[in-house]
Amino acid sequence: MTFTPRTPRVVAARRLQRRRDRDRTGRFLAEGPQAVRSALAAGVVLELFGTDAALTRHGDLALQAPVVSPVTDEGLAALAETVQPQGLVAVCEQVDVPLAEALAKQPRLVAIVAEIRDPGNAGTVLRTADAAGAAAVVFAGDAVDPYNGKCVRSSAGSLFNVDVVRAPLTVAADLRAAGLLVLATTGYGDADLDELLDDGSLASPTAWLFGSEAHGLPDDVLKAADKRVRVPIYGGAESLNLGAAAAVCLYASARAQRSPRRPS
Repeated sequence: MTFTPRTPRVVAARRLQRRRDRDRTGRFLAEGPQAVRSALAAGVVLELFGTDAALTRHGDLALQAPVVSPVTDEGLAALAETVQPQGLVAVCEQVDVPLAEALAKQPRLVAIVAEIRDPGNAGTVLRTADAAGAAAVVFAGDAVDPYNGKCVRSSAGSLFNVDVVRAPLTVAADLRAAGLLVLATTGYGDADLDELLDDGSLASPTAWLFGSEAHGLPDDVLKAADKRVRVPIYGGAESLNLGAAAAVCLYASARAQRSPRRPS
C-alpha cells in the first residue's frame, strides 16, 4: 500500500510541522537522506516515509528503518517543507538532553544560542559547533525550537551528533559551576578574541554565548558572563553575521584546546 496526503499516518506526521504538536508528542520530522542517515545512526527514527524511487535509491536507509511507509509524490510533498524534496522524511524522537546530564560529561566546548529566533541561524550554529568539536549546544531562553524544520535542515545532521539542551537564560551560572569559562560575544566587548588566544585563556573548558543578529545578547546575560568578547574586524565591514562569528570563536577555542601548550 502506498500512502497519500489523506492517509491518517501521513496526516498525523504532517502535524509535526507545527511546534505545538512537536512539543506535545516529543517527535519531529527529519527531511532528506543526509538527515535521515544521521537520525538512523542516532537510533531515533520511528518511521520512514519515502517515495518508491527514493526508497529504491536509498535502500540501505530503508533497511535500517524500523517502519517504512511508501508514499506517493503528493504524500511526500505534504510532509516535506522544501520546494524540491529529496523523497525521504523520517518521524523521529526528540533528542533533548537535560543540562545536568550534559555537564556531567565534562564538556570542554559548549555553544549557547540565547534567544536566537532564526531557525537557519540556529541550525548553522549547531552544524558549526559540531564541526569544531563542541559536545553540547544549549538553546537558552525563548530561543527557536531546535526541531523546527529549517533548523533541522540547516544543521545538516549535526542535531544528532551533539547534546541538544534547552535551558533558561540563567544557564551561565550552571556552566560556570561546572568549571567552564563563560564567554559572551558582543561587538562592544572589553576582551579581544586574539588576546584570549595569545594569553592561553581559550585552552580552558569554554562555553560561548551567542545572541541574535538583530538584538545581540540581553544585558543581564552579558553581565553573567566571565568575559565579553569582541571579534576583531581588520577591514571595513561593520560586523560579522552570527554564523561567521560563531565559526571564528568556536574554532579559536578548538585550536587552543588542541594545542600542545594546552594545560592538562
